[in-house]
Amino acid sequence: MGVKSKTEDLENFITVVESGSFTRAANLQNTQVAKVSRSVARLEKELEVTLLNRSTRRIELTEEGHLLLQYAKEGLSALNRGEEALNNLKGAPKGKLRVDAASPFLIHQIIPYIEDFQLAYPDIQLDLISNENIVDLIEKKTDVAIRIGKLADSNLHAKRLGNSQLHLVASPRYLAKYQAPTSVAELSKHKLIGFADSPKLNNWYLSEKITIKPYLTASNGEALRQLVLNGNGIALLSNFMIRKDLDSNRLIEVLPHVVMSPNPREEINAVYYKNSAVSSRIAAFISFFSKKFSL
Repeated sequence: MGVKSKTEDLENFITVVESGSFTRAANLQNTQVAKVSRSVARLEKELEVTLLNRSTRRIELTEEGHLLLQYAKEGLSALNRGEEALNNLKGAPKGKLRVDAASPFLIHQIIPYIEDFQLAYPDIQLDLISNENIVDLIEKKTDVAIRIGKLADSNLHAKRLGNSQLHLVASPRYLAKYQAPTSVAELSKHKLIGFADSPKLNNWYLSEKITIKPYLTASNGEALRQLVLNGNGIALLSNFMIRKDLDSNRLIEVLPHVVMSPNPREEINAVYYKNSAVSSRIAAFISFFSKKFSL
């Protein structure tokens, strides 16, 4: 068995274990279930052990499987780091980098600088993914994710990018129809726009306690921004996505100074696995964009 084929077999084995099924592993590896199954069978035949106990409902690692998993991860990680080091000797970072971020952050903070990034790092192939919810980096094959809000993952390395202050905003069109609120209590009389399916994002961290009952909801921040711009109500939005709107008076801040700051929704971090094999690409990405971000 060649080095490349053995490496592929080990990668397939690890993916089966981490995803929990041969079908999910095949989907993640963009290949056929039969090929993944043959990979594991080849390893078992060569090593003369059973690595997985298979049933109709689930798969379970044997004692031998647990042992191989540990060394396979360490070995593949070392190989990947070695390949990365060799690439670095040849020059600038190169290869694919999969980046995940919520759509408004992608639109307002990353996409405007992609051309400049590709000029600086022509050998890095960016794969930009937009998810509004926190994704599993392994399951989604994500190298680095931009996360907005307080972090909970202890197994991830985090690079703090800063805080993005929240603002209560409405459009001039809305404020021409409805008198701007003069107190937190008056917000209950207005059309408030909030997040669908994310109750914690409808905690506005105001100086006075108030329960937000959205008149309209949307699933992502960019949709909320568009609703506010079009005169549909008042929303609490991050500075990173509305700074230009405020500067051009397309949006007007209402009740300034009532939003408590800092608060858990304001943190912005880049996260990735500590033993990531694509560390030089991640470092290049974070170093470049952290100088561009306007949080």
